[in-house]
Amino acid sequence: MRRLLPSTALLLLVSAGTQAADLTKAVVVLEPPYNRVLTSDSVTLKCQGTDPFGDSSTQWLHNGTLISNQTSYFIKVASVEDSGEYRCRKGLSELSDPVQLEVHVGWLLLWTPRQVFQEGEPIWLKCHSWKNNPVRKVQYFQNGKSKKFSYNNSDFHIPAATSKHSGSYFCRGLIGKKNESSEPVDIIIQGSAVPSTSSLLHWPQIPFSLVMVLLFAVDTGLYFAVQRDLRSSMRGWKNSKVSWKQGP
Repeated sequence: MRRLLPSTALLLLVSAGTQAADLTKAVVVLEPPYNRVLTSDSVTLKCQGTDPFGDSSTQWLHNGTLISNQTSYFIKVASVEDSGEYRCRKGLSELSDPVQLEVHVGWLLLWTPRQVFQEGEPIWLKCHSWKNNPVRKVQYFQNGKSKKFSYNNSDFHIPAATSKHSGSYFCRGLIGKKNESSEPVDIIIQGSAVPSTSSLLHWPQIPFSLVMVLLFAVDTGLYFAVQRDLRSSMRGWKNSKVSWKQGP
């Protein structure tokens, strides 16, 4: 019975790995792809993912409360009350990671896809106005220093981010005759965008290593069992007495 235990553990490990691979987690996607919006903006939240059992029903939660069973959740006119944490689930799939939506009051808002980037990634900043009012003479600032000026409202593009692009950003422009500024947004640039070769080589080998450890344990057990049986047989052969008797 003891020799069967490693094989049983191996089967359980493979089964658990297969079940984990079958699990799916839903993902919340924003359109437009910004989690900071102004009042009166429209926002569509989509729940992407599949249920492992084919159930296409969708659940939406806002700050932990069920709010909708529609495939997508549509906010036609955003208000401050719409701020908060959004999560979704497809059928019996795993609940999505939370997405934080912020609804701000003001004339201008600096749009950024996110606030943390990796070195080498491109960054697109946009000066968004309340109810999409025309904005002229737009300036983008980093840590209080002007980085770009355009007579019409155009995006601020950083082709490849480096550590020097970390800092506090805001935009300023004319709406009619009023000079308006957005709230500052902190942007952080981290590490390298390309995973190291060692990481790419080693992370898929973690389950494989566990299997190899179990196989090694099985082989080691069998080896010592065979050695023990051979030694026992040799001792029995040496201790056995052979008698000869002369026949007639």
